Amino acid sequence: MEINMFCHFGPNTFTGAEWGSGEENKAVFAPSALDCRQWVDIAKQAGMGGIILTAKHHDGFCLWPSKYSTHTVDDSNNVLRQFVDACREGNIKAGVYISPWDRNHPTYGTDDYNNVFVNTLHEVHTNYGPFFEQWFDGACGEGPNGKKQCYDWSRFMQTMHNLNPQAIIFSDIGPGCRWVGNEEGHCGDPCWSTLNTDGATPSDNKPDPSELETGHKGGAKWVPAEVDVSIRPGWFWHANEHPKNVDQLMEIYYNSVGRNGLLLLNVPPDTNGRIPAEDSAVLMAFHAERDRIFSHDMTQGAKVRALGRPGHKAANVLDTAYHSYWAALSKDPWISIELDSVTDFDIIVIQEYIPLGQRVTSVQLWTQAYDDLYPYTNIDNPLCTTVGYKRIIRCNDNPRHWSAKKIVLHFQGDAAPIINRIALYNSKAQ
Repeated sequence: MEINMFCHFGPNTFTGAEWGSGEENKAVFAPSALDCRQWVDIAKQAGMGGIILTAKHHDGFCLWPSKYSTHTVDDSNNVLRQFVDACREGNIKAGVYISPWDRNHPTYGTDDYNNVFVNTLHEVHTNYGPFFEQWFDGACGEGPNGKKQCYDWSRFMQTMHNLNPQAIIFSDIGPGCRWVGNEEGHCGDPCWSTLNTDGATPSDNKPDPSELETGHKGGAKWVPAEVDVSIRPGWFWHANEHPKNVDQLMEIYYNSVGRNGLLLLNVPPDTNGRIPAEDSAVLMAFHAERDRIFSHDMTQGAKVRALGRPGHKAANVLDTAYHSYWAALSKDPWISIELDSVTDFDIIVIQEYIPLGQRVTSVQLWTQAYDDLYPYTNIDNPLCTTVGYKRIIRCNDNPRHWSAKKIVLHFQGDAAPIINRIALYNSKAQ
């Protein structure tokens, strides 16, 4: 999916808080012109595949009329229903965030609250699902009685598996996808999709954030990184804040999607219940900039040479069919790409065929300026370590671009690399 939208929306939108107290008057939540279809339209035009709504944040306020809480919207203001209906009408995937922390519920901090939370999951996923992703925030603080909850994570996860085994479950350690370890918008380098989770739980007993940024090479579980970051300084809309600009969003894109992560970009609706015009404008410009840079792959028409398994020849790296790939014969294969003419480029995109795993441990690059009479130049080696679903490698400032008639890539891997795509782009071309 590469990029999805996060929508933080609730009483905090109206009070100016980031973490609500749970003591808010329900009447404070009063969107004047709620339009979830507008969220969907903007997400689609921005090139996103799904939206995740904060249906219940830490304040415990439910954006649907719940049988298991008194801190909720009423039937006439059922945001979750309008959100789900808008996503289905607009053919975009709907996801849901339900925080286990509840600063309002009187049973929070007792064994009974785990029953309440499980019932809440049943209520949401039965009445409003299916959702493509369930987002579990690991925050755990005090409730209205001053106690912290001991979350029954194994029960929560099993409940979700029973309700929707196809749903991606996000938490600090997955099992579907993991928190990337920061909220600044970047994966680690390297970033492995594998993670060791034995003995770990979300919240208090998770790996160190630096481990979540990089994952664990050879880790036992497949738990890719999801990079959550807000387009604004805060997660909820605040009148005195403004969105990041296109250059900042592109840097986030390169360091999240371009490092084997999924970007979950938070775009908070305002007190009207709509995404503000300035945020929408930046998102459209962000999409246009990605289209400008990545619309012209300079490898088209090139000649490719490398040894490959039958039916999975090297030339497959130049097509855009996802299930078409080059299957190398060894753990350290070479592949050469000869272009029609000397070409300037400053971006290399490499993709592994992820259904067969993340295999690459090193990539080296050589360029040849004109023809075989000219020597090869060794470039920034290693060019990168991990690749994963997608790796975007940018030329450094000196030189500002690479020039080549032919490039040669040398891969090394824990197993024979399976390469889905190799592409070259010039971000400075008009």
